[in-house]
Amino acid sequence: MAVRDPYEVLGVPRDASQEEIQRAYRKLARAHHPDINKDPAAEERFKDVSEAYAVLSDPEQRRRYDAFGPDFRRVPEDVDPETWAARSRAGAAAGGRGGPSGYSGGVYTGGFGEDVDLEDLFGEIFGGRRRGAGRRAPWGPSQGADQEAEVEISLDEAYRGTKRTIALERPDGTRNLDVTVPAGVTEGQRIRLAGQGGAGDTAGDLYLVVRIAPHPRFRVQGRDVHTDLPLAPWEAALGTTVALETPGGEGKVKVPSGTSSGRRLRLRGRGLPNPRGTPGDLYAEVRIMVPSEPSETERRLFEELAAASSFDPRRS
Repeated sequence: MAVRDPYEVLGVPRDASQEEIQRAYRKLARAHHPDINKDPAAEERFKDVSEAYAVLSDPEQRRRYDAFGPDFRRVPEDVDPETWAARSRAGAAAGGRGGPSGYSGGVYTGGFGEDVDLEDLFGEIFGGRRRGAGRRAPWGPSQGADQEAEVEISLDEAYRGTKRTIALERPDGTRNLDVTVPAGVTEGQRIRLAGQGGAGDTAGDLYLVVRIAPHPRFRVQGRDVHTDLPLAPWEAALGTTVALETPGGEGKVKVPSGTSSGRRLRLRGRGLPNPRGTPGDLYAEVRIMVPSEPSETERRLFEELAAASSFDPRRS
């Protein structure tokens, strides 16, 4: 089956690198995935994008497409590209129809006076199998395209792991797949579901890209977790130990005397867990808070401190 020009489908030049091809595929796959885009035409567009990526992401298929064009799957493995090009040009010059490669519906019509079956033609010219000598397609089994989908989890679920039910759209209907998201996954991490991607003689893989939902108190950077630590002025000046809620449970942080706003205090190993190595850290960033409406006693004590202290924060 001829394919649309995969370079045109993905919008990449013919000399595009594998990284450029992968970026283009991911962008288009997200934009046209039927679970995200409800436009009736999106599913067909998604199939085109997946097919184009299946061709260009495989170095051997890409080489054959570049050599033989849209009908590359019909060309036997031992055909020389230059010989093929010469035969195609000769067929076109003789009045062939069906495009520059001389095909119409899988039958070569390159000026031989009558339609000739492709398998018979190659059998005569290149010594291939005789008609009826075997029904295996000359290009071998097809590989289904790998696909991507996003799964959003909470920070708590990233710490402890969770399960999700994914709805997979298949030609024979929707199928639900139970997926385990392990503890310690990070933002952007991919979970591979073997054989759950695009259809083919060998099915492709489905990759779930993890997205950690924003949290009102914590910020995630890799495996490290960041949060704010509000302190009273006297706690920052004198030092203290305070309890701190973390996604993994309560922890205690020691505040050295003379701590200023913006200082980061680290709780080693209290970030996201790592099943295969060192866990991340939790960083508490100090924010010194003052009463919004100080009492008379508080105001008097602050005034006494201001009178007694020579500290100038703008010159320290």
